Amino acid sequence: MHEMSIALAVVGQVEEAAARAGGVTAVTSVRLKVGELAGVVPDALSFCFELACAGTVLEGAELVTESVPGRAHCASCADDWAVGMPPQLCCPVCGEATAGLLSGRELRIADVHWEDGPARERTREPISEER
Repeated sequence: MHEMSIALAVVGQVEEAAARAGGVTAVTSVRLKVGELAGVVPDALSFCFELACAGTVLEGAELVTESVPGRAHCASCADDWAVGMPPQLCCPVCGEATAGLLSGRELRIADVHWEDGPARERTREPISEER
């Protein structure tokens, strides 16, 4: 499950940014842009993110994933189209194969919200077995 390594990387990057900002007491939310062709299962990533945040300044933070549709461009006829899943990589207008993906492979941190100032008291809740 590569979602755990992704979650750990996101937590690490947000922790580094919070440390550079100084005075961050809690991260409240992280928004990720996830391309539909990135091979990421949002529910698995959300579960892993919750585990990866435990014991960090991100503990209790909400993960918001924003899906980015896959789009391709045909160099032959200049058509753009949604590739969908499974991906349609041949131009629907002229039939040419394309290597020109415009979007859909993204996996990036788009936004982070945090609190600074006096530390708030946090209580730890067990991770629910059911969602």
